[in-house]
Amino acid sequence: MTYYIGLDVSVESTAICVIDDKGHVAKELSVPSRPDDLAAALNPFSEAIGSIGLEAGPMSSFLAAGLKRHGLVPVLMETRRVHAALSAIPVKTDRRDARGIAELLRMGWFQPVHLKTPAARDLRLILSARDTLGRRIRELDNSVRGLLRGFGLKVPKGARGRLCDLVRDLIDGNPALKAAITPLLAAREAMADEFARLDKLVRDQSRKDPVCRLLMTVPGVGAVIAMTFRAAIDDPKRFRSSKSVGACFGLTPRRYQSGETDRVSSITKAGDASVRTALYEAAHVMLVRSSRWTPLKAWAMRVAARRGAKRAKIALARKLAVILHRMWMDGTEFKAA
Repeated sequence: MTYYIGLDVSVESTAICVIDDKGHVAKELSVPSRPDDLAAALNPFSEAIGSIGLEAGPMSSFLAAGLKRHGLVPVLMETRRVHAALSAIPVKTDRRDARGIAELLRMGWFQPVHLKTPAARDLRLILSARDTLGRRIRELDNSVRGLLRGFGLKVPKGARGRLCDLVRDLIDGNPALKAAITPLLAAREAMADEFARLDKLVRDQSRKDPVCRLLMTVPGVGAVIAMTFRAAIDDPKRFRSSKSVGACFGLTPRRYQSGETDRVSSITKAGDASVRTALYEAAHVMLVRSSRWTPLKAWAMRVAARRGAKRAKIALARKLAVILHRMWMDGTEFKAA
C-alpha cells in the first residue's frame, strides 16, 4: 500500500489528508504548523509514503527543510496550478484542500517547484528587504509630492537625492506644512540610510560571488540584477535546457487554442516576478543606456523597429535569461562579437 499525503498549510495549523493509491482516505487530522508536529503525525505512514505535497508559499521552505531533517522528502507544488484545480471544489475548507492536494499528488497533475538551498534563501532575504525599503521610500516620496501639490507646490522631477532639502525649502514659512511633512521627511531619511546599507551589502556580495561577477560581464547586468538571477536559479542544472529559463520566469507568450480559435497574447507572467523585472531592466539598460554595441543589441533594435520598444525589451529579456544561464553552465564570459 502506497500513501499520498496532502498538506494544507496556514500560519497556526496544517490540515493533513492521507489517501492510499486507490484514492481512499486513510486519515485526516490537523496539527500545529511545526516540522516536529508534522513529522510525528506522519510517522505511522513513514514506511509506505509515496509522496508528500504542499503548496509553495511563505512557510513552505521552512516546513520542507524541517521535514527533510526527519527523513521525509516533501514536494513543493506550483501554487497557480493547485489553486486552479482546487477551485473546482464547490465548498472550500482546509480539510478539503488537503484532500485535493493529496489527489493531485496521486494522479501526478501538478508541477513541482524547486526548493532553494539555504544560501539562495539568504540572498533572497537580503534582496527582498532591500526591495521593501525601496518601495516604502517611493511611497513616501509620492505622498509628500501629493501633499505639496494641494498647496500649489511642486518638487522638480529627478531630484530624489535632494528631495528632502528641496521640500524643506518649499515648506519654509508654512507652519501647517512643516508640522505635517517634517516627520515624513525624517522617516524618509532614516529609511534611505538603511536602504543604502542594504544596497551596499548586496553589491559587495555580488562582487565577491564568482557567478555574479561572471553574469555582470553582460552589458546592462549589474550587481543587483546578477544576484537576483543567481538567487532565483540557485542550481542551474535543474534546467534541462537553457531555452526553458525564459518560460520559467513568465517571459514567453500566452497561447489559447481551442477548435478554430488560436490566439497568442501577452506573456504568461508565471514564476518569480522579481527576476522578470530584473531581466526587463537589464534589457532596457542595454537598449537605452548602454553605448556598447553588440550583435545582441543590434538584434533587439531590429525587433524594436518592427514591433515596438516594449516588445523588443521583453524579447531581449527572454534572450538574456537564456544567455545568462548558458554562461553560468559553461563558465564563460559574455562575448560581444
